[in-house]
Amino acid sequence: MRKAALKIIDFFYPPFQKWFSLHTFRYMASGGITAATGIISYFVIYNYILEQKDVTINSYLVTAHIAALAIESVFTFVVGFMLNKYLVFTQSTLKGRIQLFRYATVVATNVLLNYAMMKILVEGFLFYPTIAKTLITILLAVFSYFSQKYFSFRVKKQ
Repeated sequence: MRKAALKIIDFFYPPFQKWFSLHTFRYMASGGITAATGIISYFVIYNYILEQKDVTINSYLVTAHIAALAIESVFTFVVGFMLNKYLVFTQSTLKGRIQLFRYATVVATNVLLNYAMMKILVEGFLFYPTIAKTLITILLAVFSYFSQKYFSFRVKKQ
């Protein structure tokens, strides 16, 4: 499965080899898949599962766009970790549980930043939630790359 996925990703690499290393391209492809999973699942959850209606949990009101973000984050966490661990950062010398914990830390930071920015863009600037989610995803992708490369899936120097 890993070899087949890498074959597909690597097939699209030649036009980009002047600008990116194969490793960076694989990260971008994996990140693109993760981001697309997030945006599509957010759209489906927000519009069809929650039907754009706010949710009340133990007498706390959770707005529909924030509830969709919380649910969507579970999907993207699993997809993102698997792609990063098995397709992109395969040279990491850290144990899997350490990678998972560090990855979870970066994702938690992203979720908090995502939450804050969603609140600001949707409630403060009245952006449409799916557009706000897309813009935030692009911004956080850059942060995530450096966090994953130098923290979550770090390669120890010999």
